[in-house]
Amino acid sequence: MALHPDWIVPDWPAPPAVRAVCTTRAGGVSNPPFDSLNLGDHVGDDPAAVAANRQTLRNALGARPVFLQQVHGVEVITLDAATPDGAVADACLSATPGVACTMMVADCLPVLVTNTEGSAVAAAHAGWRGLAGKSEGGGQGVLEAVLMSFWHHSSVKWSDTAIENKVKKTLVWLGPCIGPAAFEVGAEVREAFCAFDPKADDCFAPQAGGKYLANLPALARRRLAALGVTTVYGNDGSQPWCTVSDPARFHSHRRDSVAKGGSGRLAASVWLAA
Repeated sequence: MALHPDWIVPDWPAPPAVRAVCTTRAGGVSNPPFDSLNLGDHVGDDPAAVAANRQTLRNALGARPVFLQQVHGVEVITLDAATPDGAVADACLSATPGVACTMMVADCLPVLVTNTEGSAVAAAHAGWRGLAGKSEGGGQGVLEAVLMSFWHHSSVKWSDTAIENKVKKTLVWLGPCIGPAAFEVGAEVREAFCAFDPKADDCFAPQAGGKYLANLPALARRRLAALGVTTVYGNDGSQPWCTVSDPARFHSHRRDSVAKGGSGRLAASVWLAA
């Protein structure tokens, strides 16, 4: 791989066959306000620039990043070499070498998944809606969906099939997202989480006017812990991980879409080396 030195390579104990990276703004050709590495083709950027940026990512990975149409839902799909870009889903998994599970974000939380055996990878796009899930779905969100698919899918090979061992062998990395000092939300967001997990209230700091500051990575860690996954790395909610507070490095929809007329998208990818 020839990754840009500013991109983030996860610090997690993944096996050698598992590769992962999260891009920053660096290394692309897009003009402001999408400068420079924008990977989103739905944000108003020049399509030729987006295509060039996506090719830059593909060349750097030595694998094919599959770009989904993300809709803040809980749908999970399995990727292989024939999967086209544009499938509607907010999570994916793959056991096919050279096919990169890829999530585009600009404040939402990218979540990358593998196992200690390096037999498969998965990724999820966890904004608050996808993370909370729908009330009619019992509050089961995108993390529950992707991990259940990862643990039970026939394409994922495990040396021990007991579910308890699958959970113990799962590794998760959380990428950059809007931080807890910047993510102001309404009471309905808090209620979406607390209705099914009253202790999720610890992840919300009351503000004036009935608003709250929400800690998205802490909410994700609660969801993962409830599933038994404790080997979680990356974003701990500290300021260096906040997309809003670092305009030189990160795209941010909340910070730039109104103030600058648009925002690009980062991408977090995980794949098996071919």
